[in-house]
Amino acid sequence: VQLQASGGGLVQAGDSLRLSCAASGRTFDTITVGWFRQVAGKEREFVAAIRRSDRRSFYTDSVKGRFTISRDIAKNTVYLQMNSLKPGDTAVYSCAAGAGSPILSAINLPSMYDYWGQGTLVTVSS
Repeated sequence: VQLQASGGGLVQAGDSLRLSCAASGRTFDTITVGWFRQVAGKEREFVAAIRRSDRRSFYTDSVKGRFTISRDIAKNTVYLQMNSLKPGDTAVYSCAAGAGSPILSAINLPSMYDYWGQGTLVTVSS
């Protein structure tokens, strides 16, 4: 599976952005897809995921109510709609995919994902 993330940019606090993750080699309805973000010098952080088995969405607490993960099977693309962006959301965002259906306590673990796309930079100014 090859993943291609796009859609990052420089925005102001309160603005919105939509990130896209396009896949080739496998369709998104057969894999769990997640978004992670990383700031230089810090560990990679889980943001959101859609689980393969039941299409349930999961979010880290800091983005609940502001971010929405969705998928378009026809386009084989997963989106991360980010609203009410904050300076603390500034990071490199990467999408990842895995063949499994992790339980709730594991879906945020990078080790659950087998494939990673390159990151796209999101910068939120105050």
